[in-house]
Amino acid sequence: MSRPRGNAGPEQNRPDDGGNAMIDYHWRGTFDNAEINALHAEGFGHPVSESNWIGRLERHSLGWVCARQAGELIGFVNLVWDGGVHVFLVDTVVAKRVRHQRAAAALVSVAATRAAAAGCQWLHVDFEDHLAGFYFDACRFRPTQAGLLRLQEPSADPARSPSGDSPAEG
Repeated sequence: MSRPRGNAGPEQNRPDDGGNAMIDYHWRGTFDNAEINALHAEGFGHPVSESNWIGRLERHSLGWVCARQAGELIGFVNLVWDGGVHVFLVDTVVAKRVRHQRAAAALVSVAATRAAAAGCQWLHVDFEDHLAGFYFDACRFRPTQAGLLRLQEPSADPARSPSGDSPAEG
């Protein structure tokens, strides 16, 4: 199975539910590290880091989806995969001003569609308890049993922390 490449333009164009400008969703969309670091910090409530997202995604991801409104990055989700049929949804985040307007659900929908098109059969996610309604209702995940083993304490860089995988949809 090969990793899909390229960005074929907006996957979906839709107005947000707040009557604002259209939101465009881009598979493997372009961004710079500064804007994704700022969005991640806003969404997960940590200081802005200087993480190299571009390098990380190129090394570990099947793909990602960027959401843009009037050119501004307002949402992001990453699909990390095993190179086979399993893909893992991480770093789902939307800007505070577009929360509760289905932007995060649309990000997940585009990601799921593209993962299936790449031949993946299973989309995994883990999340904090308060996000169960989002994942089970809005995104149609089903509950499963899973395990988690902390291998080390979180690093000082919150973007590298293993606990930063719940969406800032809140």
